[in-house]
Amino acid sequence: MMTTQYDVIIIGAGITGMTCAYQLTRKHKNVLVLERENRIGGQIHSWQIDGFTFESGPNTGVIKYPEVAELFEQLGESCTLETAKESSKRRLIWKGKRFHELPNTLFGALATPLFTWYDKFRILGEPWRKKGTDPNESVGAMAERRLGKSYVDYAVDPFMSGVYAGNPYQLPARLALPKLWQLEQDYGSWIRGSIAKAKMHKSERDKKATKKIFSAHGGFSRLIEAEAKAIGEEHIQTSAHNIMVTPEGDLWQATYTIEGQEHTVIANQVVTTCGAYSLPSVLPFIDEQTIHDISDLYYAPVVQIGVGLRNTDGNDWPAFGGLVPSIEHQDILGILFPSACFTNRSPEEGATMAYFIGGARHPEMVEKSDEELIHIVNYGLHTMLKYPKNKKADVIRIFRHKQAIPQYSTSTDKRLRAIISTQESYPGLTIAGNLRDGIGIGDRIKQAFDVSKNIE
Repeated sequence: MMTTQYDVIIIGAGITGMTCAYQLTRKHKNVLVLERENRIGGQIHSWQIDGFTFESGPNTGVIKYPEVAELFEQLGESCTLETAKESSKRRLIWKGKRFHELPNTLFGALATPLFTWYDKFRILGEPWRKKGTDPNESVGAMAERRLGKSYVDYAVDPFMSGVYAGNPYQLPARLALPKLWQLEQDYGSWIRGSIAKAKMHKSERDKKATKKIFSAHGGFSRLIEAEAKAIGEEHIQTSAHNIMVTPEGDLWQATYTIEGQEHTVIANQVVTTCGAYSLPSVLPFIDEQTIHDISDLYYAPVVQIGVGLRNTDGNDWPAFGGLVPSIEHQDILGILFPSACFTNRSPEEGATMAYFIGGARHPEMVEKSDEELIHIVNYGLHTMLKYPKNKKADVIRIFRHKQAIPQYSTSTDKRLRAIISTQESYPGLTIAGNLRDGIGIGDRIKQAFDVSKNIE
């Protein structure tokens, strides 16, 4: 039997794998994407239900790299970029019995009840504080040293919860927030560094990185669908189980099963973009210690709940969302307001919300029953969002993710070293995905561009 040969085999049809395949297709490479699930998109999945648009995975991204804008430019009318409304600039933080707006001006910082007066005055000395000396200093410890404990409790902690669903005192700053960590290293201060960065000359390409919040019109699935159409369905294989890759001389062989039947393909190069936990079975030729170092990555479990109200009765929340600090001891990590950020996400008089529950601090929440989670939703509607007691959500969809968000802990150093050594030992293999280079949509797109550029 003749075995089909490709230029590149890509393992995983999430945003990284699909974007990488699309970029390689544009370079006229013959690619094959192998996906274990029966659908493409990975964590990305947009649901259209009774006039509401829910995301079961990421709701937003940040245009922090030119590559994000360039991807949408390439796709043209098949998928259009949607940047968030002005209301998305408002961020809310829960304290006491209500949400407070997170300040973005000096006057607002002085007036807000979120931070103590001691820390408000202390921030004036931030530009003159000494740099930290611990390379593994956590995000929480670094922020507490530079800004104060109340800033950690009511700004940094909820931010890290919103991004990583993690504990800021468990994530090293240089790994979890490398750009912020680098500001202190280069300029000795976040404030001085931010001012210096703002004054730097930017090329026309650099200006594409607007830092705006974005999605795709109709939801992120539209982005995946547009890439799939450009790649071609004959180059994407879903429901491919037992995927295993092995080196065969100068080539690579991939075997997989579909409905019990084994298939074999070969390629010049292989790119893995699946979760770190999948790699031991996908790459069985790597020695035990090395593959352990590569796959040793904890993914925080998260429950995301799509909530739809057909009529808000005028109780609207024009903001990106509300985050809940861990010090407030609530079951809810945060509530995002997608319909306040993007168009056509709910009926005209209604609203779409996304609740987040669980995370690294409370992994047990992913095991809650539907009834318990619905109770938490209604608690949030009544107590946090101030809807009357008789108000119920018209539509609720519960999405459980037992391995949702990777936590870049101190094991990251070993993982990166192991990836580099493995790629050097096995030319033609690239180990990519959210196990390195950042977890956001923008990070995934940037990595996919970089990987595709390095494949000749």
